[in-house]
Amino acid sequence: MTPEAARFLDKAQKLLAEADVMIGVGLTDAAGRTAYLAAFHAAQALIFERIGRILKSHTGVHAEFLRLTKDDSSIGELRAFLSRAYNLKALADYETGPGSEISPDRATKALADAKLFVAYLAALIERSGPK
Repeated sequence: MTPEAARFLDKAQKLLAEADVMIGVGLTDAAGRTAYLAAFHAAQALIFERIGRILKSHTGVHAEFLRLTKDDSSIGELRAFLSRAYNLKALADYETGPGSEISPDRATKALADAKLFVAYLAALIERSGPK
């Protein structure tokens, strides 16, 4: 694994730990956003490991992640997690009024899925070996 990919995965793990604390104290908007960011960094790790580039935009990371995993049937429903979780970030960051908060159940589910996503990508990178 490249040092850059390892740093992205380390950041993802740190964010997952932070989101656990956030859930524990009822900061569900922050936990949902942070679960997404953990997945974003894991996707960046895979992208760097495969193509040697760091992408800066969320749209670019999503598109490249989907391109890189299009033939991977083992990823299953986790493949859609990054795009789905971005909706939590958008909700937490931009929405106001009724329905603009991430529920505890939704934040808890997002965090559980983010942990699976990060673990899957870390294992995928390890299995694929050096570029």
